[in-house]
Amino acid sequence: MTSHHRAARHRRPRKALALGLPMALAAAGVLAYGSVFGLGPGEGDRAVAAEVPAGAADAADGFASVDALGQNGTYGGRNGRTVTVTSLADLEKYATAAEPYVIVVAGAITVAPVGKEIKVASDKTIIGSGTSGHIVGGGFFLGQGVHNVIIRNLTIRDSYQGVWNDKEHDFDAVQMDGAHHVWIDHNDLRHTADGLIDVRKDSTYVTVSWNRLNNANKAFGIGWTENLVTDITVHHNWIRETEQRNPSTDNAAHAHLYNNYLEDVAGTAITSAYGNYARGRTRMVLENSYFQGVRNPVIKDATAALVQRGNLFSGTSGRNESGGTAFDPKAHYAYTADAAADVPARVKAGSGPRAAVGKVATAAEAAAATLTVAKDGTGQYRTVQAAVDAVPAGNTGRVVISVKPGTYRETVSVPANKPHVTIQGSGASRKDTVIVYGNAAGMPKPDGSGTYGTPGSATVAVRSDDSHLRNLTVSNDFDEAAHQSLTGHQAVALLTTADRIVLDSLIVTGDQDTLELETAAKDKPGRVYMTNSYVVGNVDFVFGRATAVIDRSVITLKKRWDGTSAGYVTAPSTPAGRKGILINRSTINGDVTAGSFHLGRNWHPGGDTTADPQTTVRNSELSAAIKRTPWTDMGGFSWKEDRFAEYMNTGPGAGPQSSDRPHLTAAQAASQEVADWLGDWTP
Repeated sequence: MTSHHRAARHRRPRKALALGLPMALAAAGVLAYGSVFGLGPGEGDRAVAAEVPAGAADAADGFASVDALGQNGTYGGRNGRTVTVTSLADLEKYATAAEPYVIVVAGAITVAPVGKEIKVASDKTIIGSGTSGHIVGGGFFLGQGVHNVIIRNLTIRDSYQGVWNDKEHDFDAVQMDGAHHVWIDHNDLRHTADGLIDVRKDSTYVTVSWNRLNNANKAFGIGWTENLVTDITVHHNWIRETEQRNPSTDNAAHAHLYNNYLEDVAGTAITSAYGNYARGRTRMVLENSYFQGVRNPVIKDATAALVQRGNLFSGTSGRNESGGTAFDPKAHYAYTADAAADVPARVKAGSGPRAAVGKVATAAEAAAATLTVAKDGTGQYRTVQAAVDAVPAGNTGRVVISVKPGTYRETVSVPANKPHVTIQGSGASRKDTVIVYGNAAGMPKPDGSGTYGTPGSATVAVRSDDSHLRNLTVSNDFDEAAHQSLTGHQAVALLTTADRIVLDSLIVTGDQDTLELETAAKDKPGRVYMTNSYVVGNVDFVFGRATAVIDRSVITLKKRWDGTSAGYVTAPSTPAGRKGILINRSTINGDVTAGSFHLGRNWHPGGDTTADPQTTVRNSELSAAIKRTPWTDMGGFSWKEDRFAEYMNTGPGAGPQSSDRPHLTAAQAASQEVADWLGDWTP
């Protein structure tokens, strides 16, 4: 893209923001099929058979994975039938059934009366369909002896009854009384009348992971018994704006807390009383967690044992305690802790409900044909492109190209006739495997056939449908300072021109035009889902005409080659009638000057008057780098005649609704969810 091109000014009639199907209906349409034919514990069920969603077959990690009490790990209802529910009656019917079920919640289910806790029987997986599964005004209860239960990918919210420290209404999001082997994972729990999670009365072999616990007085209580029974793992949770029980752990035999992010935001009505608390005879290991602004971040009773290691504290005050001898978690299960410095960004990007939660795709890929790449000769191929070349044209099954750690200085192109290709790094981190090159649009090609142009500058180009990139760094290291005489500094790190592309756990880094998201042709679809990733750049560095979701990721702004701060995050060139770029539940930050970056500008390639550029930034945290008027014109076209909007953003870069800063209404936001962007595709 030529960022400095200015065509003659064109005007088109201003359009209202388009409304589509509500997310819940879209999600239900993806997952549900067939007719009702005796699937459940009664005749005439309104729930229908459903495809098993990604993540429904996953088993727990942590203490929930330990074989004990006659239960071999925690896998929920994966051995039973899968049903989709959209009503409270059906949810209760299947949750309380004796047989195993995978229960897919597609849409918002309002609980009546408010505060009711839906009883859950053993051998159940209750999982949200994409991000559409909401339990409103109630929660779940797991009673004595209930076991092998997974609650995953749900938003459980709004049983709050008007009293902050509510002693009258014991309304929890999830309560356990004597349950065992329970996995609570990738949920958003908020705004309840009492606690968000209660693990009580000798409940044990529990793992709580990758959840967002926020906007409640009490986050998470563990124990409340004289017995020393409970074994629990708590990792990668974002506990934010909660006053107490973050968590509070009483008489737990083994409490392993790691890689959690506790945040008390300054200047709000919420002030934390304490963070992690070990009391009674609890034995706690607390490691590699990050505490931001929390008062009394770590406290213990004289009778508790609490071992700290690798934690980071920023802006905290008051008590920070440890002492005694606890236990070695690796004697019970295997795990790998992230560095504490990486926790805030990783947990912000990865916690809570996701459009595609789980490890099913990865497990399937592992069983597919695999080609190995290692620059030292220990693999089948020394370059990534050589492995791509070895994939047969027209392949119908997935081919995984597993790339060993190292820096691969090459360009890679996956052609359109080789679908179902996964390129993934095999290292422990996305930083371990790097594909890098330094071409730019204005550089002459070696064969003398002209310059590369913007798409031709890409380090990695994915042109085939249903292809995935995982656990990699993709970089364009073109040196603008050394090539000031060159015309055309666009330097793409990653280009996609196909449909149903998954980008997971990547670092994509460059300067101008870092991430180009296109389609094979103007009339062809091109959907891209990026998650748990980092994108780095400065000018128009997320751009193109694809329908693209950047979800739970970090977008990092960087200074330009001369040290100045100025730029644009997005430059969509969306065709009319299509969805453009959606930045959802992400963070936009960087070491740049405050008020120096736009969220986007409208690209009409070659003065195309039929283009209808769209960027929506919603439920994201914006740093002070974002301008108070975040959108701007490009190429003589007014951005106000295209589709640019925000919704429920936070941070110093967020701002109120105005004519120069449009916000979606609640009704508009309901049709601008991840499921609306992806349509009939569930990554």
